[in-house]
Parts: sequence; structure tokens; C-alpha cells
Amino acid sequence: MCLKQVGLVVIGRNEGERLRLCLLSIVGKAAHIVYVDSGSTDGSIELARSLEVDVVELDLSTPFTAARARNAGFARLLEVDGQIEFIQFVDGDCEVVEGWLDNAQSELEAQPNLAVVCGRRRERFPEQSIYNRLCDIEWNTPVGESKACGGDSMMRVEAFQQAEGFNPTLIAGEEPELCLRLRQKGWKILRLDSEMTWHDAQMIHFSQWWKRSLRAGHAYAEGAWLHGREPEHHWVRESQSIWFYGLLIPLLALGMAWPTKGLSLLLLGSYPVVVYRIYRRVQQGLQSEDAMLYALSCTLGKFPQLQGQFQFHLGRVLGQQQILVEYKTAATL
Repeated sequence: MCLKQVGLVVIGRNEGERLRLCLLSIVGKAAHIVYVDSGSTDGSIELARSLEVDVVELDLSTPFTAARARNAGFARLLEVDGQIEFIQFVDGDCEVVEGWLDNAQSELEAQPNLAVVCGRRRERFPEQSIYNRLCDIEWNTPVGESKACGGDSMMRVEAFQQAEGFNPTLIAGEEPELCLRLRQKGWKILRLDSEMTWHDAQMIHFSQWWKRSLRAGHAYAEGAWLHGREPEHHWVRESQSIWFYGLLIPLLALGMAWPTKGLSLLLLGSYPVVVYRIYRRVQQGLQSEDAMLYALSCTLGKFPQLQGQFQFHLGRVLGQQQILVEYKTAATL
């Protein structure tokens, strides 16, 4: 069934077969579909056009960001059909689950104060690597009213326009930042107990996990820089934790080892404590093995996240344009 009030924006760059599955899951199910391409070289544009999907090619002279791509897709949708009331944003490596669009639209229609609804994003191949498995665990967020959504979500056009869309300069963390501004205007974000999308991370190497964690650290730093002084102190606590466990504890433990005759090394015992605390917090609802894997990842992730914090602040001081951090390799069609 085609939903006349819903438009779709798909963003991608060299997603290959992942994009084909994404587009096939939504073709014919909405008033209009726009695919926004960020400089693909794998035939993604030709694929989208062969499926009669509207294509927007981003200007190569301006740095790519997912936020910029989504804004461009939104603008194109309203240019084509000004009557669209809701927009489903989908990343090009995701396949939309049958029935999700109907569920999301129904919820937005039933609750006029809702700006965003999202559901359960699942990793398609969690058994392929521990890193894919971590993604699947990470996306199992609590059901109910939420502070933020991810890249896949359905948004109310009125609310999106009121907040002036995504911040196009952010290379990561653009969804929570938009949701923060929406909530400040009185809108609500809702996580439904409903299957939404299948995601294909194809993250099988430690280096990919490191880059993804680095990007998260960058997002925390920039989010705190933009909104940390506001009442909610957006991502200030997360950034402080990164600096404390990623830098301060190792410096004190190792730097004071000689004058303290090794006693300072006891500070390194704080890491197992952190792992245990996270494990206990997430243990309910997860298998013990998954809870421990997640706890270890959160704790070890402080180090690549610290690198991301360094990169943001160094770039800010030097006035450098932030560059998109990509952890995936280009796919093929």
C-alpha cells in the first residue's frame, strides 16, 4: 500500500548491494522517494534511477555529511510534493521492515505532540563478527519516550521545519542534536516496540570498530561544545568520562608509578570496576555474554573516543573543516 502522506529520504555513498535491498524494501510504499548520493562511484545513482527513484547528487565542492544529505532530501521532497506530512529517513545500508511505515504514521497521527518516532533497528548479520554483534546490542534501546533517535526514523514535517532541520556541519551525532532542539521546542520523541529496519554494518575488523568509536568521541565533543552550557548539559558527562578514563587515569597511574613505588598502578583497577558497573546496568534483558561484551566495548572505547575528542578540539582551535569519518569499505553492485 502506498502512503500518500509519507515521503522517504534515503542517503548513501557506495552502499552497493545494501542500497539495492534498501530501495526494493520501500519502492511503491510512499508518495515519493528521494535518494541523496554523496559521491558514489559504484553505480548507486544509476541503480536508484533504474527503480524510478528521484536522485539528488550532492555538490562535491562541499564536504559530505549525513546531516547535509538528509536536509537536501527533505528539501527535494517538499519541492516535489508540498502536501507530505511525514518523512521517513533511512540510511542506504538499511532495509525497511514490512509494516513499519504504517505503524509510524499511525503513531504520529494519533499523537500531535510527537515530532519523531523510531523503532527497533537490527543488525542483519550479528554472528559475522563481535563488532556487528555490538551494533545490534547498542540499538536495542528502551521503548517509550526518548531523548533521541538514530538515522532511521519518521519525522513530522512541521516539527522538522520548526527546528530548521539537521545541523549540516556535524559529521556525527546529528540526530541527537536535532532531537535536543526539538524537545526544547516542546516536541516529543518516541521509541516504539516495533521492528523498523535491518542494518548491514559489515564491520569485521578492529580498525573499523576503532574508527566508529573515534567518530562517537568526536560527536560527544562537538555536542558538548554546542549545547553543554544549556540546562541539559548535552553530552558533557559523556565527554568528561572519556577524558577521565581515556587520559587522566592512565597518566596518573603510569606517571606516578616511580615516585609512588608502583602504588599508583592500583588506579588501573578502576577499569574492571567500570566494566562490572556497566555489565550490571545492562544485564537485565541481555544474555550475560552480550552484557559483558558491551561493557568491555564501552570501557575500551574511551581510548578511540579520546582521539575523537582531540581531533574535534584541535580542528576547532585551528579553524579546520571537520572531515567525515568512514569505517566501511565501498560495496559493489
